[in-house]
Amino acid sequence: MIITLDFETFYSQTYSLSKMTTEEYIRGEEYETIGVSVKVDGAPAEWFTGTHAEIKNKLQAFAWDKAMVVAHNAMFDMAILSWRFDIHPWVVADTLSMARAIHGVEVGGSLAKLAAHYELGVKGDEVVQALGKHRRDFTPNDLAQYGRYCCNDTEMTYQLFNVLAEGYPKNELKLIDLTIKMFSEPVLELDALLLENHLTNIKQRKEELIARVAGDAAEVKKNIMSNPKFAELLREQGVEPPVKVSPTTGKEAFAFAKTDEGLKALLEHPNLDVQTLVAVRLGVKSTLEETRTERFLGIASRGTLPIPLKYYAAHTSRWGGSDKINLQNLPSRGVDAGQLKKAILAPRGHVIIDCDSAQIEARMLAWMAGQEDLVEAFRLKEDVYSLMAAAIYHKPVDEITKSERFVGKSTILGCGYGMGAKKFKATLKTFGVDIELDMASHIVDTYRQTYDAIPRLWEQGDRCLAAIVEDKSAPYGKDGVLVMGSWWWKGFITPNKIPFKYFELRRVRSPKGRQEFVYTSRTGVKSIWGGSLTENLIQHLARVVVGEQMLRVAKRYRVVLTVHDAVACIAPQAEAFEAQAYVEECMRWVPKWADGLPLNCESGMGENYGEC
Repeated sequence: MIITLDFETFYSQTYSLSKMTTEEYIRGEEYETIGVSVKVDGAPAEWFTGTHAEIKNKLQAFAWDKAMVVAHNAMFDMAILSWRFDIHPWVVADTLSMARAIHGVEVGGSLAKLAAHYELGVKGDEVVQALGKHRRDFTPNDLAQYGRYCCNDTEMTYQLFNVLAEGYPKNELKLIDLTIKMFSEPVLELDALLLENHLTNIKQRKEELIARVAGDAAEVKKNIMSNPKFAELLREQGVEPPVKVSPTTGKEAFAFAKTDEGLKALLEHPNLDVQTLVAVRLGVKSTLEETRTERFLGIASRGTLPIPLKYYAAHTSRWGGSDKINLQNLPSRGVDAGQLKKAILAPRGHVIIDCDSAQIEARMLAWMAGQEDLVEAFRLKEDVYSLMAAAIYHKPVDEITKSERFVGKSTILGCGYGMGAKKFKATLKTFGVDIELDMASHIVDTYRQTYDAIPRLWEQGDRCLAAIVEDKSAPYGKDGVLVMGSWWWKGFITPNKIPFKYFELRRVRSPKGRQEFVYTSRTGVKSIWGGSLTENLIQHLARVVVGEQMLRVAKRYRVVLTVHDAVACIAPQAEAFEAQAYVEECMRWVPKWADGLPLNCESGMGENYGEC
């Protein structure tokens, strides 16, 4: 049985999803359900309105525990169903998530745009008329009209689901269900006292840092608004200042403008002092750590911690953070960092088990490229970082120092997608390792010569991009893993059976007169070549593996979070070690399509996420 539904709720200029997080809005004191439309299989959608008790009584008549429940932006509707009406569906499907995977940026994610694309009907605008109106403020006629609007949305959502579901992989539907329920069925708790202390500490530390590096208002302008001095302050924190090529002079300059992505990215740096310096530079009143801690405290006052994740948030199909508390980048390094992780608690009587797929991208890259010696080294659990360092420094492996091994590690993890010497030098410098450009060139060359099958994979990628533009096919990597075609989507079919494509891929001439490939992404026009195509595909394949492993974990234990290549679940304390062994077994499992891929993992567990 399929139940499709759509909630209409009170909103105003100040109380709305544009001003608040989804969690804050649904759990807020002003929340009110105006009405809900429900459609069972192919029967016409019905509109229910009334008091909370009356609507709940109507909803309880449906067999939710035996139904697949469909909604557009299901994170919102399922949270209402769970938190406000204590109704918990058997399986959840989300047409927004499905459309994001299938279409990317081609159509847009709104129900209106998707309905227009598939010619399913026209979405009304009655919701605009409902601004600031509680149920009591509607006339009977207006309320009936609002009901027809809501039922129309539900009918279109049902039709959209039927279109998108045709051929949609079952495993991916399971992952959508799992992702939505991380938010709508939360079980993790928050340590409010720890959060309060952390907020006090980071505010105090921010004031001390500003006083130390800036002093009074005049000194702030002198030290932080001065490009050279600000660059030096970043370097003191071990951060290489972001740079860009000036459009006027053509020379390299600091990327310190408010619109520069490199500077804005530092607002999320794991070092809280870096966050502070950049926040002051940009005129931001609070650092990310402050605002996120305040949001955590707000959630703690209202209940358990919903995990807001976007399914297929990235082109590579990875999950992304949402609802303004991005759990994909909780800092764990530096003074006071890691406190937010420690504040996330397992339910009483349980532990959190967090298991990370070790070096999965480097392993996947070597396997996909057919770099058999590196694959074998991973399989035999050899220290591939020291092996790389030995090749770089022309020394026996047993003589490699800790710092040299770090360079080897950075090379294995950083040079697989065509990184050049300048960028590699800058990357090392962000970790406090400063090398000459000649040495960086030597390291990059050594990597490419030692593992020469990997650059050949980049070359295959270049030929694939040309083939896509020309409506042709070309081989890439391991036989049978990726199927390339020139159908309407122009790209690859990967093991998860969802087309992997580049919207509006085309050849253009660069400012330097070279021909290059570009495509339209969610963030604008991006250039792409064989190395970056390889990065995208390897990250996608790694995500497909982790997704399948996550479903295996979920068969026995409740998955509560995924961050990059890691999966976190909860287990009863009485079987903690048994559960940890099972999770590791799942995270070492290799799908049939990846036969020979040498996977491994690392895990930790504790009563809070920070202990894992």
